[in-house]
Amino acid sequence: MAMGKGKLSKTFIWILMGLLIVGLAGFGATSLSGSARSVATVGEKEVSTDAYLRALRTEINAFSAQAGRAVPMSEAQMLGLDRQVLAQLITARGLDNEASQIGLSVGDDVVAEQLLQVPSFQGPDGSFNREAYSFALRNQGLSETEFEEQLRDDTARTVLQSALIAGNTLPDTYIDTLLAYAGETRDFTWARLTGSALQTGLPEPSEADLEAYYEDNLDNYTLPELRDITYAWIAPEMIVDTVEVDEDALRAAYDERIDEFNLPERRLVERLVFSNEDAATDALARLNEDFSFEDLVEDRGLSMSDIDMGDVTREALGDAADGVFAAETGAVVGPLPSSLGPALYRVNAVLDAQSTSFEDARPDLRGELALDRARRVIDTLAQSIDDELAAGATLEEIADTTEAELGQIDWFPGSDGEIAAYDAFREAASALSEGDFPAVLQLGDGGIFAMRLNRIQPPAPQPIEDVIDQVRQGWDTREQTAQLMVQAEELTAALANGSTFEDLGLAPQSETDLGRNAQIADLDPGLLSAVFEMAPADTRAITGVGEVILIRLDEVNPVDRSDADIELLAQALRNQASNSIAEDLFRAFAGDVQRRAGVQVNQPAINAVHAAIQ
Repeated sequence: MAMGKGKLSKTFIWILMGLLIVGLAGFGATSLSGSARSVATVGEKEVSTDAYLRALRTEINAFSAQAGRAVPMSEAQMLGLDRQVLAQLITARGLDNEASQIGLSVGDDVVAEQLLQVPSFQGPDGSFNREAYSFALRNQGLSETEFEEQLRDDTARTVLQSALIAGNTLPDTYIDTLLAYAGETRDFTWARLTGSALQTGLPEPSEADLEAYYEDNLDNYTLPELRDITYAWIAPEMIVDTVEVDEDALRAAYDERIDEFNLPERRLVERLVFSNEDAATDALARLNEDFSFEDLVEDRGLSMSDIDMGDVTREALGDAADGVFAAETGAVVGPLPSSLGPALYRVNAVLDAQSTSFEDARPDLRGELALDRARRVIDTLAQSIDDELAAGATLEEIADTTEAELGQIDWFPGSDGEIAAYDAFREAASALSEGDFPAVLQLGDGGIFAMRLNRIQPPAPQPIEDVIDQVRQGWDTREQTAQLMVQAEELTAALANGSTFEDLGLAPQSETDLGRNAQIADLDPGLLSAVFEMAPADTRAITGVGEVILIRLDEVNPVDRSDADIELLAQALRNQASNSIAEDLFRAFAGDVQRRAGVQVNQPAINAVHAAIQ
């Protein structure tokens, strides 16, 4: 925290106090004296009604500006703005009272220095102006004496707070510990044990074994809550074949998109621009078997994406068109002109002209126009179906009298296929209740649907005979993992005694410089957590699903404090910790000051201020 002449800036202190609001519940006894002079007192210091009124109006105006609308007093109270402002003022006056009690004050020369620094008190020449000073205070409803006393209190309070929160630092051990956690990496070797490593086959489970496994893992064989839903729906694809599209509309669509169906000859081109023609010529001369076009680009400090022009026509290439279009695929030609200067061009592909006749384009055009018209038909039909449903028609009747198709689904979260693939249907199905009347809802592709919940079937276990194959597979996997773990314990002991992975017939893989958040393909993220709990040369076996992973920690790599990024992280952690201590100290000190001084709140005066703002 920066300090000048032993003081923190007033603005910083107010921000800090705003973040560290002390709840009014701890303010102590409440007085209902009815005095309108102040809304609260802390020891011998008052929170005047005028100060509360000004601060509350400022807070409400700021919130209104943020919300983009006027905020009434009733809403401000609901949001707690009044309590927040009062808490801030009481906190400030509590510190003022403490400064007074310990004899901390500032002289007239300091107050004068503060006055000279206020821009609104300065004249056109930048010097203190008495008339500007008086005018500004009158607008705020303050006398010079009141303002100067307030300024004296503010300055003394700043000195008190500076002494409290300045210089809060933590020992290097604290920061080093945090850095070690965040920045240390590990080198380790691991190998996978799978079923092929078993020395004996798996035993045959008895019926009792399978039943016990089924009971222990019943959740895996329990069907989720099912919602029996009847629905009627229409998607554009359902009626697209019945929609008529006249020939004139197809011809108009073709003419409108003529550029899409008739493409001129093009080239896929990369262009490397130079400052002058000599530089471009020299660069072209450097191209050989050992120095490629990519090397030229790299020498210029560019990437291939910087010079990629994509597919271009003769028109787009301008005066360079003849040279580029005459080149073979892979050739570099130039220097040729460009809008940026002489350039070398590399041709990556030749795209022949394409011409699609109206007859060839007709099927695609018809499909697109028919889908669009189908959506409009459905949009018109939606209102009439909704009216019929509101009049008491059933979904079955809607399906009989319109193009809508009737369907039924036992829906649960995760259902997919046909209508269950639509987000709108899934969202509506999850919110559907028994007794809800069907209503028309929109699908994302322009279709519509209406639905009815027939019943809800609560979660229920599937009979063991229906899932016996899954149960047997689960039992085999568990038994295989257990047997592999027995083998793994022997192997880890051998590794710890100096054997290598290869000595034990394992196929090791090495990982280096991995941090806590690294990811290894096909391995559980929990493996890294285990690695960071180990010491060098430690070995461990980690169970998976039907497999076991053997780990040996090879090296703990300390944080590189010479790394600029690590040093930035250290500074950020140091600042964060210092600020946290400062906030805790301030909160504790402010609360203690108020408890010792005693806080009295004048609720009638507060109510009067609120009434004035209504």
